[in-house]
Amino acid sequence: MATRGKNDTYTPLMSEVLRKVHNAKTKGKKVEILKEYDSEPLRMIIKSSFDPNIKWVIPEGEVPFKRNESEEGTEHTLLFKEARKLYNFIEGGNNTIPRFRKENMFIQILEGLHSSEADLLIAAKDKRLHQVFKGLSENVVKEAFGWNDNYIRS
Repeated sequence: MATRGKNDTYTPLMSEVLRKVHNAKTKGKKVEILKEYDSEPLRMIIKSSFDPNIKWVIPEGEVPFKRNESEEGTEHTLLFKEARKLYNFIEGGNNTIPRFRKENMFIQILEGLHSSEADLLIAAKDKRLHQVFKGLSENVVKEAFGWNDNYIRS
């Protein structure tokens, strides 16, 4: 299901994009899909899951939050927009906010997202995107985004 932006333009949920990658049959098609939807927020989420140098300050595992049960395309925020706040939850990203406040902020973000995107963000935090979305491998994301072994554009 697509969502609509301010100008009534098609904005898929990030979970929809990664589901397309998951369902694609070949590595080439997976790379093509990631290139088609390439954006800074998508790269940020994927990099946070794959790059071993990125350490989340949010504890690993389930997060206690109230799921947003609204349908795709209705009353929820988009991970594409919320991704700009993720630096707050990465080690060294924002040291001025106490950890308990960061955890509360993270829960607030999750509660505003569609449940499929909340699950995606939790999987990224736990560095499990490749397990949730089969075919989203290190080789696929490096090729799609032109990343080297340090997850930087080469």
